[in-house]
Amino acid sequence: MSGMIERLPGWPTLPDLFGWMETGFPGAHTAPGTHGIRIEERLTEGTYALRAELPGIDPAKDVEITVTGGVLTLRAERSEETTEKHHTEFRYGTFTRAVRLPAGAKGDEATAEYKDGVLTITVPVPDTKTGTRTIPVRHL
Repeated sequence: MSGMIERLPGWPTLPDLFGWMETGFPGAHTAPGTHGIRIEERLTEGTYALRAELPGIDPAKDVEITVTGGVLTLRAERSEETTEKHHTEFRYGTFTRAVRLPAGAKGDEATAEYKDGVLTITVPVPDTKTGTRTIPVRHL
């Protein structure tokens, strides 16, 4: 061995792994030309909150939030600037993320705020009594 680390055929390189964390693993179901959105989720007493990292967008015209069948879908678009660049690591295009809301969440009462590049979506989740129920067994 000459001190070099040999990469096994078919094994990803370290840069590949970091790229997958940014864009999703190969074979994941994302539409061509779309990118993922980094999020944080928090479920507190009576409220589900989703925070999405979306710097450099105009939330009034570049963001669409929908709730269908208990799934919240966030779609945003960042247009590429036309000035010449030497190098960029910014992502442009369409960004999407879909998350399943907690059981009982009232998606039709969701609210959203955008501040300092972070979009916060808040959804009320009423406290439902899900106590344990004992089911008697009849002996025949």
